[in-house]
Amino acid sequence: MEDKAGKVWLVGAGPGDIGLLTIKGKEILERAEVVVYDALVSDEIAAIIPSSAKKINVGKRANNHLVPQEEINKILLEEALDGKRVVRLKGGDPFVFGRGGEELELLVQHNIAYEVVPGITSAVSVAAYAGIPVTHRDFTSSVHIITGHARKGGVSRIQYDALVKMNATLVFLMGIGALEEICNSLMEAGMDENMPAAVLERGTSAKQRRVVATVATLKKEADEANIQTPAIIVVGQVCSLSNSFAWVEKQPLAGLQVVVTRPKEKSSCLTEKLRSQGAHVIEMPAIRTVTLDGENDIDCFTRSLDKITDRNTEQWILFTSPKGVESFFSLLAVAKKDIRQLYTANIRFGVVGNATRKELRLHGIEADYMPDTYCGRDLAKGLITTYGKDIDITLYRAYSATEELVEVLEENKMKYEDVAVYHTEYCVNEDLATRIVTGVENETIDYMMFTSASCVKATVSCLSDMNYTKIKAICIGEQTAKVANEYGMQVYISKKATIDSMVECLAELLNQ
Repeated sequence: MEDKAGKVWLVGAGPGDIGLLTIKGKEILERAEVVVYDALVSDEIAAIIPSSAKKINVGKRANNHLVPQEEINKILLEEALDGKRVVRLKGGDPFVFGRGGEELELLVQHNIAYEVVPGITSAVSVAAYAGIPVTHRDFTSSVHIITGHARKGGVSRIQYDALVKMNATLVFLMGIGALEEICNSLMEAGMDENMPAAVLERGTSAKQRRVVATVATLKKEADEANIQTPAIIVVGQVCSLSNSFAWVEKQPLAGLQVVVTRPKEKSSCLTEKLRSQGAHVIEMPAIRTVTLDGENDIDCFTRSLDKITDRNTEQWILFTSPKGVESFFSLLAVAKKDIRQLYTANIRFGVVGNATRKELRLHGIEADYMPDTYCGRDLAKGLITTYGKDIDITLYRAYSATEELVEVLEENKMKYEDVAVYHTEYCVNEDLATRIVTGVENETIDYMMFTSASCVKATVSCLSDMNYTKIKAICIGEQTAKVANEYGMQVYISKKATIDSMVECLAELLNQ
């Protein structure tokens, strides 16, 4: 008989940068049915939690546990006994001061299957992102990781004398609240007061900061910089290398965290370009595009093709998006239409921009016309200017598409047919939306990227309880910008309606 019990994965989420989440951790997270996560899990990583998964926030931070550890252990057990794929998502590594061992004990007692997926610990990665190698043959041959929660019954368990004698790199996790005590104890144990030391705040995130001083002055300088948790403390000669080895802030888009609202299947290109230049990206797909497949939709599509192929006059098929092209050829197959019918008819193809042209090329067709400015209005105007008004036009595009192209056709008394081949659905992820609202409000999110008016409208529907005037919106064109302006957003328009131009716009804003 098949065992109905589920399984638990302890997954280390790493220090925050999604690029430091392991491949195995990402794969398991994307298949989770239940995710029990800490407050230290970054928005970037939280964004890839399946929207269908049950999400349980146990909110653990230093000295602030939303849910007691014993209760967390019970939650994991109960969800597994219910037959679920449970991911316990923990910042850093589950077994480096993550209490992962405690969470396994109850599972072992009840014979629950589990796996441990190690994560990159902040003790090494946060230091590396600050330009500090925790070992260096000229300075030290060992590194020691110590918890800042080192008191039991009011007595410290840290053997400072032994640590000082080792002449090693010392990394204190969760120790900001005890920073002064740690530094004083090290000096009392014989450490030179001029020993380099650093405190690293929000390491590997877009808003990471570092304070490099000496063990004698670190507390004062950290206070002056208003350093907050989460942060780690590093003590050792290797800290003197930070200014020389610092690399994160040298990236073109360093320090920026942006939200990409494109459909999931289209977001990777923009996301990759942003991340390759140092930006942190939260993917929040606001819409998904779906090819129409109803009986009436297919009949309408078939009739439009029959009209095109039966006419003797010059015919133009216009596409205003890559999805329009994709849906056109999908419906061509559903309607069992032979593409060779298009070749025998007097048909030309017009596209709104380069991305749409590339999609059309995938089907072996080169566009006959593309405007210099990538927008529907210029597509219509340019077509009329170049080829005149004595042509028949069929538009294959979204249901409830914008009217700017049609307005130009009607103003010029052009013959056209508007055929819907796909529709747009809004995506709602309430947990992620809450994180986005918080990020915009506290300014840890700098910009939101909009590639269509639909993305703006869908985002607004998700973020219904916020002040939109606080959103800095990078828009791909005038039509998208118009909608963003209607909601009072701070709007910036890319010079061209391309992904590359959006990234360039962001870089220009950063350098102002």
